[in-house]
Amino acid sequence: MFRDSVKRFAVDIVGPKVREMDEKESMDPTIIQGLFEQGLMGIETSAEHGGAEASFVSAIIAIEELAKIDPSVSVMCDVHNTLVNTIVRKFGTKEQQDKWLPLLSESKLGSFCLSEPVSGSDAFALQTRAKKDGDHWVINGSKMWITNSHEAEIFLIFANVDPSKGYKGITCFIATKDMGVQIAKKEEKLGIRASSTCTLNFDDLRLPAENIIGGEGKGYKLAIEILNEGRIGIAAQMLGLAQGAFDKAVPYTYQRTQFGQPIGTFQGMQFQIAEAAVELETARLLTYNAARRKEEGRSFTKEAAMAKYWASQVAQHVSGSAIEWCGGVGFTRETGIEKFWRDSKIGAIYEGTSNIQLQTIAKFIQQEYSR
Repeated sequence: MFRDSVKRFAVDIVGPKVREMDEKESMDPTIIQGLFEQGLMGIETSAEHGGAEASFVSAIIAIEELAKIDPSVSVMCDVHNTLVNTIVRKFGTKEQQDKWLPLLSESKLGSFCLSEPVSGSDAFALQTRAKKDGDHWVINGSKMWITNSHEAEIFLIFANVDPSKGYKGITCFIATKDMGVQIAKKEEKLGIRASSTCTLNFDDLRLPAENIIGGEGKGYKLAIEILNEGRIGIAAQMLGLAQGAFDKAVPYTYQRTQFGQPIGTFQGMQFQIAEAAVELETARLLTYNAARRKEEGRSFTKEAAMAKYWASQVAQHVSGSAIEWCGGVGFTRETGIEKFWRDSKIGAIYEGTSNIQLQTIAKFIQQEYSR
């Protein structure tokens, strides 16, 4: 029932706006409003705080279904739920939860601000600094590649309060846009164009001490734990993307006739379609296995890395094949199939590159077999 309701919203409300948003490189405000109205921006948040009080798997289902129609809308929902909401819900004090979660559930888009020009995969090399000033902290620095940042009103900002301690000085702060968060350059991207990706500047951004989430110097622990969960969300996005391309392209192969028969009935095409279906199923099993383990309170870091790595590979392969199955039609923007391929490339880059995922998997294998 939940999957069906998200699917209806994606098809009926998001679908008609996908091409326009992609070409304008801008998220339609009514889509953001619709996500809140549908209860999709506080999926795991308690009913007491305005949320749906549903499961992590429910969040993954929503991300997958939205990505079948528009991966840009999907990642906006993903980052808001699996990163921003989760940090406040899991690490915030009761007072912080009471203050911020209703806003995040009902009306205010969130943004997760970790990456910087000099700290991508090496996230803990960040240079943004926070200095104590009485009962406030003053933040200076910049962030780069920040999702949702153009539309967001609530920001989780990671800054180092004591560089002498290295990554153990990293602290998470929560701020609203009107406190002085400066939205600088908005990137022009290959794919997920409707999803905003911006540079942020902080010039003497002054925040009360009560806006620290999770405790002083605990930001690195928050980031590590939350990004592991977030990778399952990206796997779901890539899975949905691949399925969306498959669903658009395969029917065409049975409608398009050449040499007296539908092109989808030629053995060469049959094998390609069958292989893509197997890849989709393996990505789905990996993704939902990781989500299940997370929900059961079991270790899931390796499984999340596997899911994200493989789903991003499948997304690129299936969406690229979908274009070829449709020939010249697939290469045009009118069908929307080529957009899935453009959107797929980011899956191997954000929330941990494919090489980082492979490195994570290899570490677990080494631990298991080098005893």
